[in-house]
Amino acid sequence: MLSLPAVTPSLPSPLTPLSDPALSRAGVELRLKRDDLIDARIPGNKWRKLMPNLRAAVEQGHTHVLTFGGAWSHHIRAVAAAVGPAATGVIRGDELATRPRNPSLAAAEADGMRLAFVSRADYRRLLRGLDEPGVREELRRAHGRCYVVPEGGSNALAARGAAMTAAELPDLGARDVVCCAVGTGGTLAGIAAGLPPGARALGVAALRGDGYLEGEVARLHAAGWGRPFANWTIDHGHHGGGYGRVPPELERFATAFEARHGLRVERRYVAKALLAVHRLAGGPLLPPGTRVTVVVTGPPGEGATRSG
Repeated sequence: MLSLPAVTPSLPSPLTPLSDPALSRAGVELRLKRDDLIDARIPGNKWRKLMPNLRAAVEQGHTHVLTFGGAWSHHIRAVAAAVGPAATGVIRGDELATRPRNPSLAAAEADGMRLAFVSRADYRRLLRGLDEPGVREELRRAHGRCYVVPEGGSNALAARGAAMTAAELPDLGARDVVCCAVGTGGTLAGIAAGLPPGARALGVAALRGDGYLEGEVARLHAAGWGRPFANWTIDHGHHGGGYGRVPPELERFATAFEARHGLRVERRYVAKALLAVHRLAGGPLLPPGTRVTVVVTGPPGEGATRSG
């Protein structure tokens, strides 16, 4: 039986100013929006994006959720933590089925989620065709009647949930940039749509592929708000080599940042956003006088420093 998780989220999430020497020299202020503290098991942007979908699933009478993700997907772990045995995760890479589970997939299975491994080609085909009746019927035959949530949980409902991040930030104006890592585009789409006039959103791509993410954000704006927004951009220079990759340079930066500020940093997404802010500070995207708020979209978790 599908039901909403019986937890009380910590909202609004804390807003923490940080004094960082490198950013101060560039004339840029830094704040962290600690969405990683919303809930211990369903943290960060996952709570904001997942709960509107789970409410819709319950209201529509569904008893099972079907969703998609890679081997290190925070979304997969969040869905498993939220509804456990009432969920199936379609995992990219059929070669992973016979390998030892990494900490992320092991945690999902421990929560009761059933994992269905598919080839990378089939994974892409299924995601591209989620709105097609033939693909929906294929999924129904394979997994039964399910409420389908796309990769990363990013759909119009999720983007509208993510817009609440911006609503919790006080006194936003023309000097403000709200920054987040981008995996599927839902969080950035919501933040941009939720900003007041003058404020801007900066996404930092966590995977390779110029143009694809821009199209996803534009699609979510059309689906969720019926119009485009011109207050956002995506930086593609700090993905570290691609999805899930943590090169030595990124690891060194994250380790030094942790030492300076006494907090742990998730590597695959949050560290990339923070590194981008440090490198872009003082330039055209983050000129002197900017106040940048980095949304901490997830906790460090197990395997946070895995490179590759």
